[in-house]
Amino acid sequence: MAGAAARGSVTFAGRADQVREARALVARLLGPSHPCEAVAVLLASELASNSVRHSGSAVPGETVTVTVVAWKDGVRVEVTDRKTDSVPVLHRPDDDAEGSRGLWLVDDLADRWGYERHGGHATTWFEIQALLQPMQHSAVSSNGLNSPDGEETGS
Repeated sequence: MAGAAARGSVTFAGRADQVREARALVARLLGPSHPCEAVAVLLASELASNSVRHSGSAVPGETVTVTVVAWKDGVRVEVTDRKTDSVPVLHRPDDDAEGSRGLWLVDDLADRWGYERHGGHATTWFEIQALLQPMQHSAVSSNGLNSPDGEETGS
């Protein structure tokens, strides 16, 4: 994470209608030109939603804090809430049920993710690193695609 360029944090009430604050922070901090923006907004929303649903932050008066550290080609998002006795677990989602897919998205789309428990709080985080390697292009001769010298083969 050398060369961190931007850092931001927002704390909001542990209510479902406040998850938009997490999305807004990530979108504002990264901006539409950042290579990780769309995926980071989606995953931050998933983790913030999980915090509101499954943590001690869901009770009146409690909060969720989202922290974003962004650099040129990557981002780390941390979602901190009041811990409960449970930990984030990848459950096989029921195809007919709504929900149960958030951590699967995080697991599939993030380069790394995890959680930490400290004091009365728990932090679930993810990191995304953009692919910066140049695209590999195969050269196609104007002579044709069927043979090395451009002559048609067959028939």
